[in-house]
Amino acid sequence: MKAHFTPAPVALALVSLFVSVFPAPSGAHELPEVRVTAKAEKDSSLTQPGIAQAREAAAQTAGGSNIVDAETFREGRVSTFSDTLGMATGVLAQSRFGAEETRLSIRGSGLQRTFHLRGIKLMQDGIPINQADGGSDFQAVEPLATRYIEVFRGANALRYGASTLGGAVNFVSPTGHDAPRLELRAETGSHGYQRLGLASGGVSEDGVVDYFLSASSFDQNGYRDHAGQSAQRINGNVGYRISDDIETRFYVGYAKSDSFLPGNLTMAQLQANPRQANPSNISGNQKRDIEVFRVANKTTIRFGADRLELGVWYADKTLFHPIFQVLDQQNEDYGLDLRYIANGKLFGYANEFVFGFAPSRGITRDDRFANVGGQRGARTNKLYQTASSIELYGENRLRLDDQFTLIAGLQYTRATRKSRDEFFSVGQDESFNASYTGTSPKIGVLYQATPSVQWFANLSRSYEPPSFGELTGGLTPNITQAQRGSTLEIGSRGQSRHVDWDVSIYHARLRNELLQSRVFVAGNGGAAAPQTTNADSTVHSGIELGLTGRLPASLEWRSSLLLNRFRFDGDREFGNNTLPGVPRALLRGELLHRDGQGFYVGPTLEAAGAYPIDMSNSVNAPGYTIFGFKLGQQVKRGMSWFIEARNLADRKYVATTGVSRNIGGADSAQFLPGDGRSIYAGIQWRQ
Repeated sequence: MKAHFTPAPVALALVSLFVSVFPAPSGAHELPEVRVTAKAEKDSSLTQPGIAQAREAAAQTAGGSNIVDAETFREGRVSTFSDTLGMATGVLAQSRFGAEETRLSIRGSGLQRTFHLRGIKLMQDGIPINQADGGSDFQAVEPLATRYIEVFRGANALRYGASTLGGAVNFVSPTGHDAPRLELRAETGSHGYQRLGLASGGVSEDGVVDYFLSASSFDQNGYRDHAGQSAQRINGNVGYRISDDIETRFYVGYAKSDSFLPGNLTMAQLQANPRQANPSNISGNQKRDIEVFRVANKTTIRFGADRLELGVWYADKTLFHPIFQVLDQQNEDYGLDLRYIANGKLFGYANEFVFGFAPSRGITRDDRFANVGGQRGARTNKLYQTASSIELYGENRLRLDDQFTLIAGLQYTRATRKSRDEFFSVGQDESFNASYTGTSPKIGVLYQATPSVQWFANLSRSYEPPSFGELTGGLTPNITQAQRGSTLEIGSRGQSRHVDWDVSIYHARLRNELLQSRVFVAGNGGAAAPQTTNADSTVHSGIELGLTGRLPASLEWRSSLLLNRFRFDGDREFGNNTLPGVPRALLRGELLHRDGQGFYVGPTLEAAGAYPIDMSNSVNAPGYTIFGFKLGQQVKRGMSWFIEARNLADRKYVATTGVSRNIGGADSAQFLPGDGRSIYAGIQWRQ
């Protein structure tokens, strides 16, 4: 199948045109320097940095990093990770069936994980949402309870102890210092979509105590059959300023998410009726119900220019998940996050050193049963699993002068995965005890070419032990090795009167990449089970481009472009074939007229190229281009509103896919259709 869109030449030409026609200004028109100096004042939080401080940290990173202001994605529907992170530079966020379930990947992390999450350290307020084994679910995150999102791609996330290929994504909540006193938000739209949010924040008169509290609900029938979802969440934090240099903050979060799973379709089924569900998903009443309770504390102590950050957290999660079998799991995870930041002189130069220690431990009680219409049938397995991880890391930033900064870092990772089989016949004990140890060095340089333009380069290693999803996610345990990689990255970010840009070019060579495909289960109605193996050698190369152009007639073009080439490297079975499951080109953009008073109106665009869905490259998912439209008005205090239309042409298209090893050109049930024509509206009031 042919791609409908080939954006690479066009996008690169646009970048060259913008940079050549609108160079960084000089003289009287010079913009403020990208680096920002900020310090915590009495009317701000020590434990929870504001967005200005977050932007400063991102600008000091010698590699791909960016900050997503929540006010930008609040201009439309706020539901999926595609809504919140779809325009973030370098992030692939594809909704699986128009609901909160999303494929999230950076630089090909967790490439074949079409459910849950792996390869990215997902955090809320700097505290891991990932379980101790590295796996994660997004349902605990409420985007309406977010002030901004930090995205540190690849080894640029070392300051958070992340050594994975993808890096780290941190959802940062408001505090009483930057939250509205009262906020009400309501969204409604197609396919029974309803979202309600209530939030409040404030600070005591003496400035010692501040608080933020958010409650929300979400319901959706779904574009497809058997795709209904509902969720309820509560998030809050309370900060106590012990002194000018000491602050402690307590966090609490609760989330309950129930979602039906419509499953994958063949291309013939998708073309005939994209709203239908896979028959086996209906007969097995396949769904994923999750309930999560999290508590945490973070304390910051400032010693002059230095500071100590200490965090502790605990999470309790239950999962009821009828798929090819019924998974009934109870998880308890807890951990410590210690970070010390020292600022001083080294060899007479300004220097910052970050030291971190992050141990965690998790216990999973994994009960499995035959799926009888979505209910527990005969027991098939009972596992008691424990995961422990220790991350020890350091990063040093040596500022040689006003232009050059050298960055070096090193992380040590020690992880164990133990599983005790408590239900087996003689000779069928599936217990195992696996351990993984690795180090990940990094070196980089940041060059401040002008006050508003930066160039950077870095060379780094990544190390990623498998989660239990890779080890025991199939019918039987499959002990895999840790994924290792080396990545070279160069790029630039900056701003001028007419254009802002953020571009990274990376090339990663991986060993033992954790690749997952689906194996069909005999006698289970065509259902498929995941199976993970290590590839020998693979290559991930790509371009990440974020661009904002300010055009005549008060028009603003904002876009995010991903170009990638992920492939096997001389594999014995697949040669140099393209790795399946992700578009080689993905563009999201919007061209909005802004009147300077918060009003905006204009078209939106999403376009993707074709890509293979199996490792043998025998079948492609077709490319697509869909258009939308939105208008609204954002005001800081008072009433805001939006109306957003998506897929105006009601096009049938493939939003994302499953993956297989070799389907021999057959029309296999691997395709997840995107939503048809949809319209959403919302209103928000702040005081």
